[in-house]
Amino acid sequence: MACILTNLTNKRILLAVTGSIAAYKSADLTRRLRDAGAEVRVVMTAGGCEFITPMTLQAVSGHPVYTTLMDVDAEAGMGHIELARWADLLLIAPASADTLARLVQGRGDDLLGTISLACEAPLAVAPAMNQAMWADPATQANIALLQQRGVHLFGPAAGEQACGEVGSGRMLEPLELVSACNGLFATGSLAGKKVVITAGPTREAMDPMRFISNRSSGRMGYAMASACVEAGAEVTLISGPVCLSAPERVSRIDVESATDMLAAVEANLNGCDIFIATAAVADYRPVDVAEQKIKKQASALTLSLTPTTDILAAVTARAQHPFTVGFAAETENLEQYARGKLEKKSLDMIAANQIGQLQDGSPIGFESEQNALNVYWQGGEKILAMMPKSRLARELVEVIAARFKN
Repeated sequence: MACILTNLTNKRILLAVTGSIAAYKSADLTRRLRDAGAEVRVVMTAGGCEFITPMTLQAVSGHPVYTTLMDVDAEAGMGHIELARWADLLLIAPASADTLARLVQGRGDDLLGTISLACEAPLAVAPAMNQAMWADPATQANIALLQQRGVHLFGPAAGEQACGEVGSGRMLEPLELVSACNGLFATGSLAGKKVVITAGPTREAMDPMRFISNRSSGRMGYAMASACVEAGAEVTLISGPVCLSAPERVSRIDVESATDMLAAVEANLNGCDIFIATAAVADYRPVDVAEQKIKKQASALTLSLTPTTDILAAVTARAQHPFTVGFAAETENLEQYARGKLEKKSLDMIAANQIGQLQDGSPIGFESEQNALNVYWQGGEKILAMMPKSRLARELVEVIAARFKN
């Protein structure tokens, strides 16, 4: 299980259980996915509920099970659109013959159908049916069409079936499905490359207890580190102060100030192929740092600030510098400022995002679990829509890998 645990850590898997006797394996599959580090939520069709109860899957997943399209409570919190956006992977296991046919038709008259249509994450199916149903030309044509559309096929296996017949059509065993899911998150696009990533804020001291900082949570940088590992890279993560655990297989270096971060970056650039600067580094630091706590006074406090060293500019100024990706967080004129930074700092690529609040008042960019990015390079651009930062990071890594190879 060692390799499985790594790639599925913190992945969001939406498991759909449909009408097949193999549904009895879904409880064990849910548990195995969680053991591998994934967060699992379960959707059940009416047929699936005939074979195993939602209560069982709620108990093993730790979350409510979703069964009805027109559930008012679910729509208010985690309806079909929210579930579709939440998932890193939609896994239908077991996938009955009827479910495969409905996917081909694009049916949207039940919860699973609408989620399948709305979900932009990878879709995988684990067929489970009688051997004659599996061999039927209609089922085979449906499978061929789904694979043409990019649907991942897990199985089926051959062997004795519940009906007593022998042949292909058995759903893969839970551990086999966990391994297959794990494989989807290992792209190999950065295999053998050394990547250095900065993440989080920096803190610029005023006195022993006060500092100047910003709202960066570090989530995007940590997501980028995980995505680069999945892509096969050797990753060094240089992190400012955040409340996040280091991703597995990542070498993490903790720093506090911009000066500390610059020193750590320069110490780790030898042999670096790609440098990704997601950190929100302070632009200024106090000229003088008080040795003792500054006491509150009736009069105003004047604080003199001096610019910090620009880490990105220092990296690209090196005679032999890595492929360098900057980040720009802006409140206005996103493209103008991002392209200006791309030119001024001689970057190979820049990923820009808007910061502030959405219409519902939730944060975007900083202090948020989701984001959207406009990615620019000389002669090109790519827009990455709003999605969880874990998925966004994987999409950005593929863009970076493609540009790096070119």
